[in-house]
Amino acid sequence: FCKTFKIFISLSFLFPSPLTPAKGLGWYTVNSAYGDTIIMPCRLDVPQNLMFGKWKYEKPDGSPVFIAFRSSTKKSVQYDDVPEYKDRLSLSENYTLSISNARISDEKRFVCMLVTEDNVFEAPTIVKVFKQPSKPEIVSKALFLETEQLKKLGDCISEDSYPDGNITWYRNGKVLHPFEGAVVIIFKKEMDPVTQLYTMTSTLEYKTTKADIQMPFTCSVTYYGPSGQKTVYSDQAVFDIYYPTEQVTIQVLPPKNAIKEGDNITLKCLGNGNPPPEEFLFYLPGQSEGIRSSNTYTLTDVRRNATGDYKCSLIDKKSMIASTAITVHYLDLSLNPSGEVTRQIGDALPVSCTISASRNATVVWMKDNIRLRSSPSFSSLHYQDAGNYVCETALQEVEGLKKRESLTLIVEGKPQIKMTKKTDPSGLSKTIICHVEGFPKPAIQWTITGSGSVINQTEESPYINGRYYSKIIISPEENVTLTCTAENQLERTVNSLNVSANENREKVNDQAKLIVGIVVGLLLAALVAGVVYWLYMKKSKTASKHVNKDLGNMEENKKLEENNHKTEA
Repeated sequence: FCKTFKIFISLSFLFPSPLTPAKGLGWYTVNSAYGDTIIMPCRLDVPQNLMFGKWKYEKPDGSPVFIAFRSSTKKSVQYDDVPEYKDRLSLSENYTLSISNARISDEKRFVCMLVTEDNVFEAPTIVKVFKQPSKPEIVSKALFLETEQLKKLGDCISEDSYPDGNITWYRNGKVLHPFEGAVVIIFKKEMDPVTQLYTMTSTLEYKTTKADIQMPFTCSVTYYGPSGQKTVYSDQAVFDIYYPTEQVTIQVLPPKNAIKEGDNITLKCLGNGNPPPEEFLFYLPGQSEGIRSSNTYTLTDVRRNATGDYKCSLIDKKSMIASTAITVHYLDLSLNPSGEVTRQIGDALPVSCTISASRNATVVWMKDNIRLRSSPSFSSLHYQDAGNYVCETALQEVEGLKKRESLTLIVEGKPQIKMTKKTDPSGLSKTIICHVEGFPKPAIQWTITGSGSVINQTEESPYINGRYYSKIIISPEENVTLTCTAENQLERTVNSLNVSANENREKVNDQAKLIVGIVVGLLLAALVAGVVYWLYMKKSKTASKHVNKDLGNMEENKKLEENNHKTEA
């Protein structure tokens, strides 16, 4: 019996019959991640009369391969010589089989077998191994995309996946589906014959538009893992979108509110395409032929005749053109007369400040750094008109555009003298003032004829507007004559003034002389009357002669009195 049983057992291992799994046990699947340890419980109740337990796996053709053996009595474990499981197996006392470092080749049907003296119990387990693919990456990216052209955008690659996954493309987070002539997706997968891992590659050909500027493109890989379906996304990729120029603009650099003569003008032409055009044709005012240049063209030291319309266009598409109007502002000032001008006092001097400008200009007159309310006009020059005149004009809207001209007016005149006298209230001294007017400044010199003490000589006032005075204080002992001489480069002028010794004494003498004159006059009148009466009685002729003689004497007396008065004066 024993021999028969042993033969049965051996034959059952060598030629297994389609034994039915233990009652109540169905297919059992163990999911494991690549590289992890696969743990397969036996799922059988250990019988009392167990002799040993054994694990096997089935080849694709159904033939068994035994890999582990454990005796129930000796507690010893034996592992069969299977190269792919060398040093990877572990069989526990409860007949749980562990396989370390899970591989894709471990995806098999494993069977746990518990053998008694009269029966064999089996529990099958299906092993599934999953490998998460690498994070997808967009490679072989296009340097740029051109509008209206179907062009390869890039490849999305995800490696080392098991089982193989699926790749999806996205534009701005939305799935891209194949579309004829606009979206072409080519998918392929490759398996490494050694690791049995898959590499998935998806190539996207895309026809871009300007709407794709700054739009992010991504891709994802969807795969199955131990816990179900998962998706991993790539990093975003943004592509430079090339598109043709649709509009040309022209600028003036540096930006200015206004351009004036002498400035440099730089014209800059821009196209709104990508990449922007590098060369343009520039058209100057009055020129039909364009000047080929880079996107900038500079004019130096511009003049007013540079005012006009400036244009630029594409070289290969001259109809696409832009223009700008430039006004070169100018400001001219003409002052007549200008510089240093010398005129005589009393002369007329017309002054004009003529302005020519590209727009209305402001005009300001200054005299000796003081602003005038109106422009100067000289119908008859005075000394106070002399000074430094400045006519200044500016264009308020144009920074730095100012002009100014100056006139230095010199008013000359011969010396003019006016002398005045002032007596001190005490009557002891007199102040003589010599007022002088003239330019250049006349020099004043005093001359005194007669005797007297000079208390304060030649005190002068400031010279203002061609006028000043010199005064002298004197106490004369006798009648004196003061002479004031004023001299400049034009002429020498002299004026004199007589000053009496004592004006109070002069007044008394004048009154006494007046009384004496009256008395003498009365006496003479009485004498004449008596003589006339006596002679009246005589001959008419003789009387007439005597009367004429007396009248002649009276005339002489009157002339004498008049001479005396003149001398006193």
